[in-house]
Amino acid sequence: MSLLRCAAIVPGALLFAVPAQAQIEDEQFWEQVNVNVPLTPEVRVTLEQIGRWGDRADGISQTEYGALLGWKTSKAIEFGVGYRRVGLFSATGPSVHENRLRQQMVVTHGKLFARFRVDERFNPGGDQVGVRIRPLLRRNFPLSSKRLAFFASHESFILPNSTRWGQRSGYERMRNMLGVTVPFVTRKAMLDIGYLNQFRFGRAGARPVMEHALSLQLTINAIGPILHD
Repeated sequence: MSLLRCAAIVPGALLFAVPAQAQIEDEQFWEQVNVNVPLTPEVRVTLEQIGRWGDRADGISQTEYGALLGWKTSKAIEFGVGYRRVGLFSATGPSVHENRLRQQMVVTHGKLFARFRVDERFNPGGDQVGVRIRPLLRRNFPLSSKRLAFFASHESFILPNSTRWGQRSGYERMRNMLGVTVPFVTRKAMLDIGYLNQFRFGRAGARPVMEHALSLQLTINAIGPILHD
């Protein structure tokens, strides 16, 4: 191989090798259970429980418990407001428990699902509120059975403000997921099984983090509505 050809190849190899070496990777397991309880044909409450485990946390890394009140203004559009109590755990530091408020709009068009969510984070480390903007897109691809589908989704985390307790403004991370949706036990329950890839950008001198997660999400639709006009 000529010296000229080596000179052309080596810089390109280093360009891809350096980010790979600088990147931190973590293997994780995520689970989530949602229970949808209809109050009227247009209004429902969703009860939520989330648990996440990772190698870097040496066990459980995050818990979430909350509820979301949703209101359908049409077959395609639903608005929601909610609350979550979030526990953040680390193998090297103290645990932190946040309170979070959420507002969102969901638009459904055929097999395409779009959600625009805004979070407000209340952290015990300070009195400033951290705001997050989280647009999400998901596309379902039905398989041979009407109740069996492949899906792909993308979610971005955009932080419009910084706080003294640690949030930094900017494009913080993205989540990409591939999986299948299958019926679970009854026709009122569906299970999403997939591979979730979360990439946290290296900002303010921190190294980027790539997280690989097996994700299980069970959604149960309760029979209702339980309230009537």
